[in-house]
Amino acid sequence: MSDTSDKGTPSDGRSAEDTARVLTEALPYLQRYTGQTVVIKYGGNAMTDELLKRSFAQNVVMMKQVGINPVVIHGGGPQIGQMLNRLNIDSQFIDGMRVTDTPTMEVVEMVLGGLVNKSIVSLLNQVGGRAIGLTGKDADLIEASPMHLPGKPEVSLGYVGEVRHIRTGVLTRLIDNDIIPVIAPIGTDASGASYNINADLVASSIAIALNASRLLLLTNTPGILDQQGELLSGLTPGDIAALINDGTLHGGMLPKVQCALDAVAAGVRSVVIIDGRVQHAVLLELFTDQGLGTLIHEARS
Repeated sequence: MSDTSDKGTPSDGRSAEDTARVLTEALPYLQRYTGQTVVIKYGGNAMTDELLKRSFAQNVVMMKQVGINPVVIHGGGPQIGQMLNRLNIDSQFIDGMRVTDTPTMEVVEMVLGGLVNKSIVSLLNQVGGRAIGLTGKDADLIEASPMHLPGKPEVSLGYVGEVRHIRTGVLTRLIDNDIIPVIAPIGTDASGASYNINADLVASSIAIALNASRLLLLTNTPGILDQQGELLSGLTPGDIAALINDGTLHGGMLPKVQCALDAVAAGVRSVVIIDGRVQHAVLLELFTDQGLGTLIHEARS
């Protein structure tokens, strides 16, 4: 008879069978990802709902404990907006992007690099992980330059940036020491100026630089939907081009999809846009047959 002294109340036979089935189903995926790097962009409702925040942290820590190397990049737009409102700092948006002047950039650094980043690190540590928070300014991790709107070179977005280069040294050292990096998407240029960078863009760039096997983009949608609202579970770059041409893909999903395409083109095996509103979304995507969300991958012959 097995020792059940540390197992709590025994489960009934059906629950035990279900657990065994789930573990058996997960086994090939555990074997596939052991030793691999998985980059996760963390944002949306998953960052604000307390139950989802805890389940996300548990998922990431479990990944580390079974031999996968998770790297977390987080957003924080709503939190920035709330703090700007509290400080009576007005926000201006151009083509959906917040114009970031000096006072706004100071708030961005305070919120992303401080409040948001450290709360994620703290929760990961509470559930049994070993996490360290970084911004792109640490060890010159993210070299940035000003972003310019396509076709509008005269329009300035202030300290809104794009990624010029990722220096992975600090990340590989953390990963080699079984530490989970948690990265705020703030970069710096040669003069030391700080830039606010879209978290999807940073996640894609880091996934490429680390030669990650998979990039997960958590969103507030089930994934990419067709014109009838049905989930498209698997797409190639050619499929996505067709969806853009017929208007199925438009608006705010386009930059996210472009980040996914850039990652796949640069060698990341696959990118998955998943619904962060689903509890344990990360584990469901990685370790179950049905997966979750929309998987984007190169066409296979």
